[in-house]
Amino acid sequence: MNLTQQIINGLVLGHAYALVAIGWTLLLGVARLVNFGHGQMYMVGAFVTWWAVAKAGVPYVLAVPIAMGVGAVFGLIMQRVMLKATFEQNLVSIMIMTLGFGYVMHGAAALVFGSTGQILETSLSLYEVNMGDLWFTGQDAAIVVATICLFVGLKWVLDGTRIGRLVRMVAEDPKLAQLAGVNVRRVYYGVFAFEGAAVAFAAGMVAPRTPILTSMGFEEVIMTFVVVVFGGIGSVKGSYFAGVALGLFTALFGALVSPAYTTAAAFLVLIALLVLRPGGLTSGAAGAH
Repeated sequence: MNLTQQIINGLVLGHAYALVAIGWTLLLGVARLVNFGHGQMYMVGAFVTWWAVAKAGVPYVLAVPIAMGVGAVFGLIMQRVMLKATFEQNLVSIMIMTLGFGYVMHGAAALVFGSTGQILETSLSLYEVNMGDLWFTGQDAAIVVATICLFVGLKWVLDGTRIGRLVRMVAEDPKLAQLAGVNVRRVYYGVFAFEGAAVAFAAGMVAPRTPILTSMGFEEVIMTFVVVVFGGIGSVKGSYFAGVALGLFTALFGALVSPAYTTAAAFLVLIALLVLRPGGLTSGAAGAH
């Protein structure tokens, strides 16, 4: 086993996990909601990116923003349907509705794009960097750079702008924020739109590395859940480090033991962590930060 190569693979995979999880992290931090349709939104984003490039002939750099726009619209539609349940924090209804949205998106994608897998090739995914026994693609490097930029940008928005201050107020106490004149409804819409756009962006970046399948969303939502809980509910910084840690663990465990058991092993580690630190890596995390 080439340990250095596995570390490189783990870093790329970990940044991909973190990128997929960032929208769900903010949603949990602000609205205290779990979107079980998150993985299917990822799948739709991947298919839209592939369709724009392979069928519509759109350049890849424009196909990703198109997918982000579609993702944002899905997020807005979901929040419009669930707005009352969101304000009431009716978690059972929200869980059922997001699961339902997920299955509807899965069926619609199979109907529109077909049930066979697709491959998305870009100039970045075809460009390989070789350094002796080590190698990675331009797409791998782009994922790492895009993830770092997005997390730094989101952290700056949350900590240093008026929009971030309003988001943090709603995250701390939505009723008190509403009494203070904050349009909580608009904040919720914005967070859902961001989640949809962010997961579609992640799909557009990661899709050239993997086959695009209608079933891919189910596995993604499981790994995203591990990242979000592992990093601490609502913690942007924790989500980044949790994603990288999970990627390294997955790559090394898959190489040393077996790729077939990586998900089970990740959940065992998560359970052990929650026994020792119930708040995740950032114990005491609350709200979007």
